[in-house]
Amino acid sequence: MSSDHEVFAGWVILEVMGHRRLAGYVTEQQVAGASFLRLDVPGPDGPVIATQLYRPDSVYCITPTTEDLARRAAAVLAAPAPVHRWELPPAPAARDHREDEPGDEDFPL
Repeated sequence: MSSDHEVFAGWVILEVMGHRRLAGYVTEQQVAGASFLRLDVPGPDGPVIATQLYRPDSVYCITPTTEDLARRAAAVLAAPAPVHRWELPPAPAARDHREDEPGDEDFPL
């Protein structure tokens, strides 16, 4: 039995579950023995601004395209963010550090 598995890699428009569209360079990647699609999203100045891994069963559509079109689409589509403010715990209240410092009333001359 021969394995003629052709590895896909290229510039694409990626639609995840039909709800989210991203553009970039996609490759296949193994993580902990499972196959994932790795999407490298280019930034406006060229370098990659985000890398995301998707399970193939969450992908609704992959549209192969040219590098130029993928880069232009990536500039228009929402860039993936690693975290949103509402996902983080509230920031601690700002403390006035002057309360902890000794003042003139603490050390009379």
